[in-house]
Amino acid sequence: MAVSLGAVSRRTVLRGALLGATATTIGGTAAGCTSSGRTEDAPRTPANGSASTSPSTSGQPNSVTTRTTAGDGILLAYFSRAGENYHYGGRRRLEVGNTEVLAGIISRLLGCDVHRIEAADPYPEDYDATVARNVREQEDDARPGITNPLASIDRYDTVLLASPIWNVRAPMIMTTFIEALDFTGKTVHPVITHAMSGLGTTERDYAASCRGASIGEGLAVQGEEVRNASPDVRSWSRRVGLLNR
Repeated sequence: MAVSLGAVSRRTVLRGALLGATATTIGGTAAGCTSSGRTEDAPRTPANGSASTSPSTSGQPNSVTTRTTAGDGILLAYFSRAGENYHYGGRRRLEVGNTEVLAGIISRLLGCDVHRIEAADPYPEDYDATVARNVREQEDDARPGITNPLASIDRYDTVLLASPIWNVRAPMIMTTFIEALDFTGKTVHPVITHAMSGLGTTERDYAASCRGASIGEGLAVQGEEVRNASPDVRSWSRRVGLLNR
């Protein structure tokens, strides 16, 4: 996503950047994308808003509903996509998406509840096919279906919305998830994996979609570097008041 849409044809830019930020989490649902349109990657969803706090052996949050005191009142909802991802200008096949890796780091640190957003129509493993689909969804202002929507987030004060950046913004499935819930009185923090676009337009988009919420400081991690992100995650968590230790 290093290329701006103004410098190159939109289609070319999107194909080059849509999957770029997904080097570690593209397979989950929202892997990091740069402003060129790359896509990237997704932990697991508990029933009725309960989230998992115990990471699985693959390094991703699982669907256990045990919670810890440190994470009380915090929900981490994420979308990630594995498969073929952008990686330092090339392509790399990921077993676990970048965003899912980042979600695992956060859930282990905070002990918070975790909800993995699952697409009703899974995104292709092929990079270019995912780029093309994302372009269509953005142009159509689509709302991709979710297999496991949450009924409510009433029990949470803070919601971390984690995804990759695909063509400068979060995948449209994040909007599907957000618009079904009441964010009144909540604090929302964007959590992003990307190639070069950082948070993209997520702060602005979530301010518009998460009606009634306060948008807090976001966290952006480059997809290719996500597996070494623990120090940055800890520093950000302390800075925004999620971790007081």
